[in-house]
Amino acid sequence: MGMQIRKVGVIGAGTMGAGIAAQVANAGLPVVLLDIVPPGANNRSVIAEGAVAKLLKTEPAAFMTRAAAKLVETGNIEDDLARLSDCDWIIEAVIEKTEVKHQLYRRLEAIRRPGSAISSNTSTIPLAVLTDGMPEAFRRDFLITHFFNPPRYMRLLEIVAGPDSDPATVDAVAHFADVTLGKSIVRCEDSPGFIANRLGIYWMQLAVCETLDAGLTVEEADAVLGRPMGVPKTGVFGLMDLVGIDLGPHINASMARALPPSDAFHRVNRDIPLIGRMIAEGYTGRKGKGGFYRLNRDGGRKTKEALDLKTGEYRPEHSPRIAEAKDLKSLVTAPTPHGAFAFRVLAQTIAYAATLVPSAASDIAAVDDTMRLGYNWRWGPFELADKLGTDWLVRRLDEEGMAVPALLRDAAGRSFYRVEKGRRQFLGLDGAYHDIVRPEGVLLLEDIKLTARPVLKNASASVWDIGDGVLCLEFTSKSNALDDKIVEMIGKTVDLVRDKYKALVIYNEGQNFSLGANLGLALFAANIAAWGEIDKSIAAGQQAYKALKYAPFPVVAAPSGMALGGGCEIVLHADAVVAHAETYIGLVEAGVGVIPGWGGCGEMISRWRADPKLPRGPMPAVAKVFETISTATVAKSAADARDLKFLRPGDGITMNRNRLLADAKARALSMVDGYAPPAPPEFKQMPGPSGAYALRMAAEGFRARGIATPHDVTVAEALASALTGGEADYLDVISEQQMLDLERAAFLRLIRTGPTLARIEHTLETGKPLRN
Repeated sequence: MGMQIRKVGVIGAGTMGAGIAAQVANAGLPVVLLDIVPPGANNRSVIAEGAVAKLLKTEPAAFMTRAAAKLVETGNIEDDLARLSDCDWIIEAVIEKTEVKHQLYRRLEAIRRPGSAISSNTSTIPLAVLTDGMPEAFRRDFLITHFFNPPRYMRLLEIVAGPDSDPATVDAVAHFADVTLGKSIVRCEDSPGFIANRLGIYWMQLAVCETLDAGLTVEEADAVLGRPMGVPKTGVFGLMDLVGIDLGPHINASMARALPPSDAFHRVNRDIPLIGRMIAEGYTGRKGKGGFYRLNRDGGRKTKEALDLKTGEYRPEHSPRIAEAKDLKSLVTAPTPHGAFAFRVLAQTIAYAATLVPSAASDIAAVDDTMRLGYNWRWGPFELADKLGTDWLVRRLDEEGMAVPALLRDAAGRSFYRVEKGRRQFLGLDGAYHDIVRPEGVLLLEDIKLTARPVLKNASASVWDIGDGVLCLEFTSKSNALDDKIVEMIGKTVDLVRDKYKALVIYNEGQNFSLGANLGLALFAANIAAWGEIDKSIAAGQQAYKALKYAPFPVVAAPSGMALGGGCEIVLHADAVVAHAETYIGLVEAGVGVIPGWGGCGEMISRWRADPKLPRGPMPAVAKVFETISTATVAKSAADARDLKFLRPGDGITMNRNRLLADAKARALSMVDGYAPPAPPEFKQMPGPSGAYALRMAAEGFRARGIATPHDVTVAEALASALTGGEADYLDVISEQQMLDLERAAFLRLIRTGPTLARIEHTLETGKPLRN
């Protein structure tokens, strides 16, 4: 590797600049954040300082831990520009005015370290304009790095290099952004709006025009253009509310100025008086008084309202009646206004996407990647074209008198993607198919599945051979909820690895690692009073997790997204963890009126007792665990999970989701030689009944202050009894199995209570906890 990036500078502390600085800090690197000195300011760095303070309060959180914020050094560009002289990469995120950027670049050129990378986060100004008149050394080190908002959560990074950019510098920035910042990189051509916004802005403007022309409501448009097309449920109008309606006219105007007269964007870029009126009156979306949707809080009640596009007045939001279509093609061919609308928006969007290759994107895969990553579409436009059939789509476009770009006409009768010899391929401009090549260090289960069959499989789990003697256990149930089939599969997998393989990784590519045990099954069993079955299923889960913990080979858990309840406990029982940075781990059982039943209590006590910073004695570790479990605390990131002890200091964190499986496999293989399972813990000096009483009094205190509910106290009592060792005396030594028995007994006591069953039922119905 050539250039190493160890320190970053960001100029411009607006939403994007500050968010980029926060993500660099999340990766553990120092970052300097500068902005202008506001006129008459006593504190000359007030803008950058204020931006960091604001980010610490933002939801969803920009920083993965509060400690990360300490890595951001703030200042201003009048006094502190020289502090960027030891930065390896300087990112400019100032106002979208060419002259302002040029003035700044000339000042930077005087102070920056030769060979340091310099990039702009612009989304509207071409690179050729930004580098115009700049010296050769500057042009060589310059590129565009277009982040998406919010930078912590949006995975897409569009990179544009110029004809003079040094390829090694561009590669170093791309590699750093991928591995260290967790971004998925798409290289774009130097064209207006690059790829994602060029297509996304056209799609949004087209959808608004077609909605008005068809006389549909905002709810109808969002229902048709949302889930059926693999678009987030915000659809188009909900997305505009989220982004800010007032941004639209500025973005559209800059696109209109930059695009050639022949571009199809000009046909849809029409003035919409209703939107002008909304902006003038402060109805700019979620940040304003409302947008196409709003929450009306009049009379102390919250009513969801939607804007009537005909009258411009709000009315109660309604759920539109859209005929259920079995697939995308039946939606766009339905002989209804909704079907005609769906076809017009989708067909014109795909056709427009086809005009962007090769002017904006080198191939169709780049276009699809940007829309999946930048707009959270489930399928890119060319994948959507394959669902309709290219020959059918071209024929319909011709029939409707719509433009058919050459790329689309040339593809007619062939699919844009295919699988050949286990490799996914895309159709190139040369008419040949080309392999989709993953970056080095990326291993995806979806790729393995193209050629392999699972080694083991049942209705809720599969086991895959991922090479080099390592198996991967994948949950496949709804929400990856843990049930008896997964528990059974754990046992079979342990036996198989013991006999024929070297190590096991527990991983999946679902949105969440696991939302915990299947509550529906637990409720069903409780409703028919099958207490013996519940007891058996808890005991079986405990034994399965112990089998993982004491297996004679390394077990590595690789969670991503939410790992809750039993999903957290499986992580706690692994020899090592490699977690995606965006992993939210927690023991949340108290929220549904029970306590962890698969070993979570004992595992957490062992971890807190091993912390040298915690005072010795029976109570400190137990009190910490009681606080974490009784409040159903969930870590807000993998780094936060370390602080809460859901992860150990030696567990790994991977920033890029696509690198998680490869990193976990490498960790497992590194542990194979000389591996020995851990020694079972012994719980000495447990606080016993007096400790349980102290914890119960604390819970009663919370209830007296109105923080805890009556059933919270009941759950806390059962939890306190398990955590303190039951009837144990201070001198007793409690075994791991005895701790598990205490957990199980407490769980079974609680599941027999009416308030717990009410909590479970309410959570299943609403997805929210019941406070009873």
